Amino acid sequence: MLTKKDQRVRRARQTRSRIAQQGVARLMVHRTNLHIYAAVVSDDGTKVLAAASTVQKDLRQELGGAGKGGNADAAARVGKLIAERAKAAGVEKVAFDRSGFAYHGRVKALADAAREAGLQF
Repeated sequence: MLTKKDQRVRRARQTRSRIAQQGVARLMVHRTNLHIYAAVVSDDGTKVLAAASTVQKDLRQELGGAGKGGNADAAARVGKLIAERAKAAGVEKVAFDRSGFAYHGRVKALADAAREAGLQF
């Protein structure tokens, strides 16, 4: 019997194999109870082109200190920031890798904010 984490990792592996066939950079998202992380990884998976998370000092201060990184508002700010950094690195189009997490709540807020800021996926 698979644990909840094993099931999520299995879903993530299936998604990543499909994204690898597309040959496009991927916007990878990981969430914990307290924080959300996003990174744009090159199409071959060897380089991180841009990264943003609620752990970073400047964003943490903007959110109002510790304990504020685990909500949809914080995820939306990370989404906007990752889109800006990806565009600065020359990436316009990505594939969204939600790492097996359900597409709602914080993951959806991050994706919507990244789309509004100009990333295409």
